[in-house]
Amino acid sequence: MKLTIIQTGGVPAALADRFVPYPKMFETMFDATGQGFTYETVPVFEGAPLPDPGSLDAILITGSAAGVYDDYFWLDPLRAFIRDAYRKKSSMLGICFGHQIMADALGGDVRKSEKGWGLGRHTYSVQQRPGFMNGAPPSLAVACSHQDQVIVAPAEAEVILASQFTPNAGLAYKNGAALSFQPHPEFADDYTTALVELRRGKAPEEVVETALKSVANPSNSAEVAGYLGQFFKGR
Repeated sequence: MKLTIIQTGGVPAALADRFVPYPKMFETMFDATGQGFTYETVPVFEGAPLPDPGSLDAILITGSAAGVYDDYFWLDPLRAFIRDAYRKKSSMLGICFGHQIMADALGGDVRKSEKGWGLGRHTYSVQQRPGFMNGAPPSLAVACSHQDQVIVAPAEAEVILASQFTPNAGLAYKNGAALSFQPHPEFADDYTTALVELRRGKAPEEVVETALKSVANPSNSAEVAGYLGQFFKGR
């Protein structure tokens, strides 16, 4: 199965010499599951044309520093792509910004949250267990880095992951082919820590320090990666 990675942003410039690009993080994550994906990347944020989603095996929309409310030239074409993929029941996954732009394109409300920065390793309760998440524990601890949130989920979506900080953290859509998560299972701990350090002076100091300590907590990212692989493979 070929996974088409729709890249919507890059590693921050201050970290780009230390860490691989986002598509490579996802490749590493899925390769570790042993499920045998191949990959192609479409850097839409750099102007790459979007393919016909009906021609693709599987779609992944990455994270980004962009917000759905920004005025970038590639946002409206991406919304149209998402709606087309949804109509065609193309297998589609969004992570962080990908989660947000999918919700925005499909009728939800996405905004900068009054709760501020979500940083470090957060714990999310499992609200529902679709088939690809059979056997999931009651909660999952995964890295996050965001200010924006899905405030109101689309009518077509069911909440499957939630926390007090992020009530709409995981959405499974009623067409059976679309899924999105706010947290980042593709982030290794060193990158999570580096991102938290990058927020000093932007996020409150107590938020930064709590986030740094949280990275020492056990992670469920590998399990989540397995669920995501099963989501695609089961389609």
